[in-house]
Amino acid sequence: MNDRAAILHVPGATIEVDDDFSAVNRLCLDRGWGDGLPVVPPTIENVETMLAYCDRPWSEPIATIPPRYGEATPLRLAANAVMAGCRPEYFPLIMLAIEAMCEEAFNLYALQATTHLCAPLVIVNGPVAQELDINSGYNAFGPGRQSNATIGRAIRLALVNIGGAVPGAGDMATFGAPSKYSYCVAENETDSPWEPLHVERGFSADASTVTVVAAECLHNVNDHQSISAEGILRMIAGTLATTGNNDIYNFHPEPLVIFGPEHAKTVADGGYSKADVKRFLFENAWVALGKFSNENIERRFRTNFKELYGDADGDAPVHVFKRPEDLLVAVIGGAGKHSAVVPTFGVNKAITRALKRHDGQHVHTVEELRKR
Repeated sequence: MNDRAAILHVPGATIEVDDDFSAVNRLCLDRGWGDGLPVVPPTIENVETMLAYCDRPWSEPIATIPPRYGEATPLRLAANAVMAGCRPEYFPLIMLAIEAMCEEAFNLYALQATTHLCAPLVIVNGPVAQELDINSGYNAFGPGRQSNATIGRAIRLALVNIGGAVPGAGDMATFGAPSKYSYCVAENETDSPWEPLHVERGFSADASTVTVVAAECLHNVNDHQSISAEGILRMIAGTLATTGNNDIYNFHPEPLVIFGPEHAKTVADGGYSKADVKRFLFENAWVALGKFSNENIERRFRTNFKELYGDADGDAPVHVFKRPEDLLVAVIGGAGKHSAVVPTFGVNKAITRALKRHDGQHVHTVEELRKR
């Protein structure tokens, strides 16, 4: 130990280490507390600064994160947020997203422990997206914006360090995915012709919300040729309809379709509301039963969906999702004739939660939570 020491808040403990960036990072990597990238040292000073926007007791768990069911206290979450490189004003959204993911209907245990490659996607709506400069336009799912990158990374670090989703132990994903580093965007409400995702899900337009989805990575829909709503929607339906995605095998999946603003405008100008879009895609996004392997037909469809496919022939349609209202639709991205299909794990329900104080009073901005 040199003459300078740093006291770190780390998972489950406070520890003294050389006050040296490399030493801190060696410690975190050796003990499995990171994601493979350098981390910001979670010193007591840094962690307490992160809690400037926390209006609840620091040691009171807001949730327990599976599969370890570790207690997600603000103090522990703040340590992970520091490590991820977050600004303090991002912290309320991190807590909100963790609370949403730990609701029973989201089924986080399955998402954390599965061999599938999905990860929790966070979609931010409302005034807070602009307040925190969360990217909703060009390259929204890519690098370049501190808020998107570090909010998503802080959530992942918490899922690992508090929840125990360690690769090969708690997290058994066969492949994993880049989205397991960070997966956070805002909806492009300004360029959307439809009501935003959070309004559709029952919140007021001026509410600040997060919606969490158990999502795969995006699959691009390239359509520069279609100039009609029906043409674009038919291309999206064809991209949705694949034999190997999880959604098509489950009872009530909630796949996500992301419209680029240009495609969204063409579809809306063609007279399609969001509800119309969902009905069209439900009716057209299906795969003929005979396209699946014989084993899947017998062991999955004729067994789990016996009433539909027990005696069905190979032309019977297998819909990617089971009801129009189960499809999630959002507008994200910049200019360009692209949309995206996002398959999901298939056994999780998307959860939307609004930003609020510890006493339950809803707030529109994180500034309203700052300690004075």
